[in-house]
Amino acid sequence: MRYTSAAIESLIDELAKLPGIGRKTAQRLAMHVLHEPKSEAEKLAGALLDVKDKVIRCSVCQNVTDRDTDPCPVCRSRGRDRSVICVVESPVDMLAFEKTGFYKGLYHVLHGVISPLDGIGPDDIKIKELITRIGDSEHQDVREVVLALNPTVEGETTALYLSKLLKPLGISVTRIARGIPVGAELEFVDEATLSRALEGRSAM
Repeated sequence: MRYTSAAIESLIDELAKLPGIGRKTAQRLAMHVLHEPKSEAEKLAGALLDVKDKVIRCSVCQNVTDRDTDPCPVCRSRGRDRSVICVVESPVDMLAFEKTGFYKGLYHVLHGVISPLDGIGPDDIKIKELITRIGDSEHQDVREVVLALNPTVEGETTALYLSKLLKPLGISVTRIARGIPVGAELEFVDEATLSRALEGRSAM
């Protein structure tokens, strides 16, 4: 169904570009925005622009943070175990672990995995930043790196690559346990399973 309003059609087209949003859902969202007060639409538009204008990557762990909060709150927290760094693929994976309340160490976000078929190599993700961070005098207390990457071919490739880089540095390299189904995305795994996977991590 095509609407007679070009503005509505344009909004539907843009919303449908979002991951997990089909055209029918985009239509419902567009109609919701249409019937909301203009002030609510302005709040939504403002929030979208703020994400692009104010959000940066933490200079330490590469997680997302506000421009005026760098390093991020996790990196600055004195209550975290600074001897352990959990390496994840994306910020949503980090959030999944934080929801468990089990892990109390630090993080490093790669923003992707090695995928030769997609033209993504080690230099295209935040591996260099991780190695530099571990070699930094401020992070000499790091004793363990937990590889918590999605159990996909690309995730396995990245985990093996990181393991080969980290072991010569005298760092203990572990990986989360196999309680997570092969092919599953960490952001969709429940908190109990993630907690058990962390607890049962094994050496690489």
